[in-house]
Amino acid sequence: MITSPIPPVVPAGQMAKMEQPVLALPSGLELRPWRVSDADALVAAAHEPGIRQWNRLFVTSQAEARERIERMHARWQNEQSALWAIAQPDGGQAVGLIGWGDIDLQGGSAEILYWLLPAGRGHGAMAEATQRVSRWAFDDLGLHRLRLCHAVANSASCRVAEKAGFSLEGTMRSALLHEDGWHDEHLHALVRGDI
Repeated sequence: MITSPIPPVVPAGQMAKMEQPVLALPSGLELRPWRVSDADALVAAAHEPGIRQWNRLFVTSQAEARERIERMHARWQNEQSALWAIAQPDGGQAVGLIGWGDIDLQGGSAEILYWLLPAGRGHGAMAEATQRVSRWAFDDLGLHRLRLCHAVANSASCRVAEKAGFSLEGTMRSALLHEDGWHDEHLHALVRGDI
């Protein structure tokens, strides 16, 4: 067996042994692990036009939503993703989702995923949440590079990226298939030391 002369950025197993934390936001909202009781929020998000337009969230029933939440917890243990509910504190209702998908511990990178229901919009919560999970990814998990990709036409996500300190690196042509066809995407990134 040939071993790489380049060590992993984050050792395998490091994330799985961590308990997913609850993270406070300056706005008073919190980021907490998803609960099976949050299934209503996932179903609502899958049917909300503003979320459907820019996200690939396909959940048609409470049962599917509960299964998806269970997979979120399994994917944390498998070190594949780290997803939080954006919620009112002390067990409040989930109004959004944020976290890291496509986690590559060996290479030290991940891509952010997020959406907000209308009840959570308009107060800067997504930029705050993006900054907070980015600090967690760098300081607690030990990643080196974080990506934020969004359809070029999604100006709200572009504002989130800018407010959260992600640099625009370019445009990826015809990069993601949405319900209305292929979209070019902006690629933003944040590298350890940028914040």
